Amino acid sequence: MALDPSTPVDGPTFREAMALLAAPLTVVATRDEHGHRRGFTASAVTSVSLDPPLILVGLSNDSSCRAALTAAEGFTVSVLGARHAPVARRFASRGVDRFAGLDFEDWTGTDLPYLTDATVALRCRTADLIPAGDHHLLVGEVTGVRTDGAAEPLLWHRRGFHSTREVV
Repeated sequence: MALDPSTPVDGPTFREAMALLAAPLTVVATRDEHGHRRGFTASAVTSVSLDPPLILVGLSNDSSCRAALTAAEGFTVSVLGARHAPVARRFASRGVDRFAGLDFEDWTGTDLPYLTDATVALRCRTADLIPAGDHHLLVGEVTGVRTDGAAEPLLWHRRGFHSTREVV
């Protein structure tokens, strides 16, 4: 569908366009002020800088984890492999214990939960929080990395889970 370039882009049109942009899936996690683990599935995660090492996480203003993440001094990002489609689904669901029965541990020396068999896990110190439309951009300075590196990636594309080889 071609649009007249002078036509303003509305939310539904933009959403349809972005559904064609494949993105890696992650679980972003922290603890709230009561010590409860909080986390969500995120596809808007990207590197920002090598020196210092920074990443950016898109955080919806209506996310159930927003208050915990905007108040936290740190968080983790667990990059999911194709085998983690059930984890991604659970962390995208509301009204469930997202961590129950899954292999999350606290990062050594912190209380920040991460998925132990993630393709890559990043420990981050919150560096900035930038309002951006209906989201906030959470910027984290990467202070730790754990990697297994061998997993087929889990991607979000056309509103579904995919690997580089097949639909999962």
